[in-house]
Amino acid sequence: MYFVKDEYTQTFEEKKSKFIAYLTPYEKFDELMQRLRQEHPKARHFVYAYRYLNEFDQVVENSSDDGEPKGTSGKPCLNVLAGHEIINSAVITVRYFGGVKLGTGGLVRAYSDAVNKVISSANLIKYEKLERLILTFAYSQLSKIEYLINGLNIIVSNKDFQNSVVLTLQTTKEQKESLLNELPRDIKIKI
Repeated sequence: MYFVKDEYTQTFEEKKSKFIAYLTPYEKFDELMQRLRQEHPKARHFVYAYRYLNEFDQVVENSSDDGEPKGTSGKPCLNVLAGHEIINSAVITVRYFGGVKLGTGGLVRAYSDAVNKVISSANLIKYEKLERLILTFAYSQLSKIEYLINGLNIIVSNKDFQNSVVLTLQTTKEQKESLLNELPRDIKIKI
C-alpha cells in the first residue's frame, strides 16, 4: 500500500472538457475541497474519491459523482486509487464542461485517465504500520540513545524531560526489533 505526503495536480483534456485532478493526503481533503471551490467558481463538477485506514486497520473508502451521471466519475476515480493500492489519500477532480457530451463510457475513461495521470506524477510512499514504543532512561544516556534512533531513522513523536528522559517513538516492526537489540539493558521500555 502507498500514500502521498504532498499535494499533486495534473490536467487532462477530452473533447474540450478540462479535468484537473488533485491528489492530496486524506487529512487535507476538506481544506482542499474548500480551496478548489473558491479557486474554480465556474467549474461544473468537483468529483472526489478517498481511501484511508481507520483505527482497526480497515480501509474506509468513499466517492461522489457531484452531479455527473451515477457511477461515471466518483467510482472510477476510487477504482483507480484502489488499483494503485493508495490509502490515506484523496483525489478531487475539477471538471470544466467543454460543450461536447462524452457519454457514460467517455466520462469513465476521462475521469480515470485524469486520476491515473496525477498518480503517475506523484511521489508515492510505501505504507508501513508504525508501532508506538516508549523509552525511559537517565539524562547521561541521551546522546547514545539519540545516536541509535537516528541511525535507524526512527520517528520521535514526543520528548519529555523531567526526572528522567521519556521518548515516545513511532517505529516499524523491523526498526523496533533492531533498536531493542541495541539498547542498554537498564532502559525502561513500554510497548
